[in-house]
Amino acid sequence: MWLTNSSVGRKVVMSVTGLFLILFLTFHALMNAVALISLEAYEAVCEFLGANWYALVGTAVLAGGMVLHIIYAFWLTLQNRKARGGNAYEVSAKPASVEWASQNMLVLGIIVLCFIVLHLAHFWAKMQLPEIMGDDPAAGEVALRMTFSKIWVLPVYLICFVAIWFHITHGFWSALQSLGTTNDRWIERFKCIGWWWATIVMGLFAIEAIYFAYFFDAFSF
Repeated sequence: MWLTNSSVGRKVVMSVTGLFLILFLTFHALMNAVALISLEAYEAVCEFLGANWYALVGTAVLAGGMVLHIIYAFWLTLQNRKARGGNAYEVSAKPASVEWASQNMLVLGIIVLCFIVLHLAHFWAKMQLPEIMGDDPAAGEVALRMTFSKIWVLPVYLICFVAIWFHITHGFWSALQSLGTTNDRWIERFKCIGWWWATIVMGLFAIEAIYFAYFFDAFSF
């Protein structure tokens, strides 16, 4: 099959799933922003996105896209290293502004993966999973309180947000390039759009995390 047997096909899968995950991050940041305005409204959103069939389908699609993205990331990395052979550490010329991120996408991806596992344990395992299992889930506000009342959570989340920022600033324009939607003129525009998009989304996540940490007294002694 073309999507698995060719390097171009594998890059297409990586690109589509990556852009899909970036869109989900955008939605997630906006959803969390509701809690900055009203915890009651946030509770309503969490209830709406509980164990309903459409929420479960969305969760399954998201999980599938994430698994595919991770598998193909390792697959392409191994393929590239094999292709370079003895020149495993030789790096082709890249723009200075993205050189570090482009050379460390796998490492950044592993950090992001660890953060996803941690984040799922903090929220999904306490909210949607219990509801799926027929137990009483922790409410959205309770889950926020349980998580951000711990003093170590905020710095860990902020560090991971930086890693995600680097990952998607490079991944955004790289995905569009792999899909053949760029040229010499548009590649610079997509880099600019990706930088601003990632900065706004991850900046919003950071604001939310800082707000929750202080709101739930994580830094009171």
